[in-house]
Amino acid sequence: TVADKMMELRKAGEPDKLMYMRGRYSSTATDLLYGTLPKIYGTPNYFSHSAICAEAEKMGPGYTQGFFGYRDYDLAKTKCLVIWGCDPLSSNRQVPNAIAKFSDILDRGTVITVDPRMSASVAKAHDWLPIKPGEDGALASALAHVLLTEGYWSKEFVGDFKDGKNQFKAGATVDEAAFDEKQTHGIVKYWNLELKDRTP
Repeated sequence: TVADKMMELRKAGEPDKLMYMRGRYSSTATDLLYGTLPKIYGTPNYFSHSAICAEAEKMGPGYTQGFFGYRDYDLAKTKCLVIWGCDPLSSNRQVPNAIAKFSDILDRGTVITVDPRMSASVAKAHDWLPIKPGEDGALASALAHVLLTEGYWSKEFVGDFKDGKNQFKAGATVDEAAFDEKQTHGIVKYWNLELKDRTP
């Protein structure tokens, strides 16, 4: 039984080998199983539904814009929708909104999907990039590399080189003092540490 297996780990001095993962919230799952059991048992390994859903969703705008809250997207005016590793037509906080506005986006613009699997959004999209699982980071780094080397970043938001000449060249380290950064933080440092060699 589950209790016998748990007791085996405790007797072996390995309570940390127990991991508890829970789904959506309920008084039993939250207070008893998630809140109390792992602490009493002695494992630090317990994860909530929020770790891969709503709370994680807040992290992107939280760390990039300082807004740790729920937000929705302006699908009514979207002309190019890039759907990367998710399917807003079947799962997300605003499924009915995405379904209602999706056909209008297809009519007025472009829908591009980046996903290793065929999803509802992929089936309707104009373009599908079926990357291999786990290669999202490589693709994102290559895209960022191209955006910087080709000068496609938003200079009004990010900033620009003080002399007006793009110094982002493949393989070349850039002097951080040469860039006048505005709303971002550490773009040149990120280039030097991560992006300079990440060509497509």
